[in-house]
Amino acid sequence: MVSEGNDDMKVVLTKPLSFDGDAYADYKAPNFVQRFLSLFRNVRPGSDLTNFQLTPQFNIPKSQLQCFGESAYSFGKNLLQQCNNAESSLERFISVVAWSISTTRPPNFGVAPYNPILGETHHVSRGSLNVLLEQVSHHPPVSALHATDDRENIEFIWCQHPVPKFYGTRVEAEVLGKRQLKLLNHGETYMMNSPKLMVRFFPPRVDWIGDVNICCQETGLEAELCYTTSSLFGRGGLHSVKGKIYQSSSMKTLYEVEGHWNSTVKAKDINSGKETIIYDAKEVFSELKIAVVEDLQGIRPTESAAVWNEVSKAILSKNWTKAREEKSTVEDNQRKLAKERISNGETWVPNNFFVSYSKEDGWDCSPIQERVPTAPIVVPI
Repeated sequence: MVSEGNDDMKVVLTKPLSFDGDAYADYKAPNFVQRFLSLFRNVRPGSDLTNFQLTPQFNIPKSQLQCFGESAYSFGKNLLQQCNNAESSLERFISVVAWSISTTRPPNFGVAPYNPILGETHHVSRGSLNVLLEQVSHHPPVSALHATDDRENIEFIWCQHPVPKFYGTRVEAEVLGKRQLKLLNHGETYMMNSPKLMVRFFPPRVDWIGDVNICCQETGLEAELCYTTSSLFGRGGLHSVKGKIYQSSSMKTLYEVEGHWNSTVKAKDINSGKETIIYDAKEVFSELKIAVVEDLQGIRPTESAAVWNEVSKAILSKNWTKAREEKSTVEDNQRKLAKERISNGETWVPNNFFVSYSKEDGWDCSPIQERVPTAPIVVPI
């Protein structure tokens, strides 16, 4: 944990999510079974959990906006650079598939991040990569991400709208929203979606499930990936991903993709039969470093690490009374601001993104600024 600040601004930054789980985390949750039974006692199967409120004992000391951002800026091996430097369009596409897999981060079982408040931001730099996120809607929860790398000439824009539902023995969160990656040196845009997050209580496990499509209109290449997990009785494999890369015009399969998103994923050339490891989780998640404050004066009051500072400090010290009080203070203030906007006939407008919604296409977010500036919070390289 890194805690920095002065009388005007204080922030708490914690270790990024890792495959090492609790062994690496700043925070270890109390007994899960006891908390689970008390939490879901009055929740019916099929219920939408979008507005469900968690007590601090169920929270990790960071916001969902920070976790979302970590999937973009927290890594060991730089797969984005690999995407950009590959010589052929097919090699670049395979690298994009690997990068997409790397964004499926390992959540900790039994705990969850804070629900971001409306207008909350998270601004972090890693080398020449600058990442800016904003919570552009609270009900329903919608997060927007914009990242630019001036050295690599890369841009990516994500819009994320999670819809969690309770099914008795599990929770499934469908992650709606568009994701696009632009390799500007090559004039290529890659569109993709996200798998669902599944939390099964008995036996306890967390996994990604569902279908992911990745396509590049400029090259005519497309990929279909299917994330699967083992059944309740242990059939199938945990953390599995399987699919294919093909030419969309002819539907001809070029590569078969298979592996596990928490270990390695291979691509098999259909013509030659040669298999190549395209993704190695150990390389991506090796030596993940905690972000640090480089310019305290440059941190916005809306920064996640500042908004939830007091709550995070209380959780890390296991002062649950203080954590509940501080969390209530943050949430009550948001309800007060919402009532004031309603009484004044005001509509809240995001500061960093244009946002639209339609029944056909769902939520869409586009950045107001062309490039993301250098952030006051940095990840050491």
